[in-house]
Amino acid sequence: MENNTQTVGDADYILQPVWDLRKGYEDYLRSPLFPVFVSVGYYFGICIPFMLVDIFCKNMWWYKKYKIQPDKDVAAPLLWDTLTLTFWNNIMFIMPAAVAQWIWTPPTELPERAPPLFEFLWHIFACLLVFDFQYYVWHLTHHKIRFLYRHIHGLHHRYHAPFVWVTQYLHPWELITVGLLTTTNTWFFNCHCLTIWSYMVVSISISVEGHIGFDFPWLLNHWIPYGFFGGSPKHDMHHQKPMTNYQPFFNHFDKLFGSFCPPMSAGGVKSKALQDYERRHRESKKRG
Repeated sequence: MENNTQTVGDADYILQPVWDLRKGYEDYLRSPLFPVFVSVGYYFGICIPFMLVDIFCKNMWWYKKYKIQPDKDVAAPLLWDTLTLTFWNNIMFIMPAAVAQWIWTPPTELPERAPPLFEFLWHIFACLLVFDFQYYVWHLTHHKIRFLYRHIHGLHHRYHAPFVWVTQYLHPWELITVGLLTTTNTWFFNCHCLTIWSYMVVSISISVEGHIGFDFPWLLNHWIPYGFFGGSPKHDMHHQKPMTNYQPFFNHFDKLFGSFCPPMSAGGVKSKALQDYERRHRESKKRG
């Protein structure tokens, strides 16, 4: 009986070998600056390859095949504009917030045990769902209230054809809001620090994917069933039709409250659902 219990316990803590890699680096991992370095470093690390694709792969056969808006060019001035604001926001807002966090936040506690695998997975999924709802409300509000759109969120919509650096092409208030929500959502579930760091990486990955401007066959929207996940095509359509597709990750609230617009797919192909949507929209405008 004791052996069976031990076996179940070992299976439950399948992440323990990963968590044990922390040994010898505890002083760095305990620092309040560590999550900041992870998020900022990972963000730039995941964005740079897509920037290189936009610069060096434009003439390759597959580039326009998978580009959602293949007639839109990612030119050097656009890259310079978005990179400039990204660096400005990181220097003027992220770095001071990181210093304040380093001064006033106590060191992170590092438990001896890794989180159980099921807890690790459902905590990440729950945090994504909570953030998805929070940002849906924030996003909808900043589109419906003209003052908020004009002075805050409208900056992000200067680009109707997203590319990777548009992800954080944000007004400081929006950047701070996103960071605050992402950070505090883990408090609701008392997440293990390994879960927190992993959730940050997953959240950044999904946010970046939503702005890359491509519909590659290996992206999550092709693998998660029932149209539950939005992905790059859905958010690309939001930049084309800003009064639709407010959810950052999933689709259920947009479909429930009538703000869902079927996306274009790779190569700028319009599905029958999108063509029907645009036809109904034109007829509705004619009726006044």
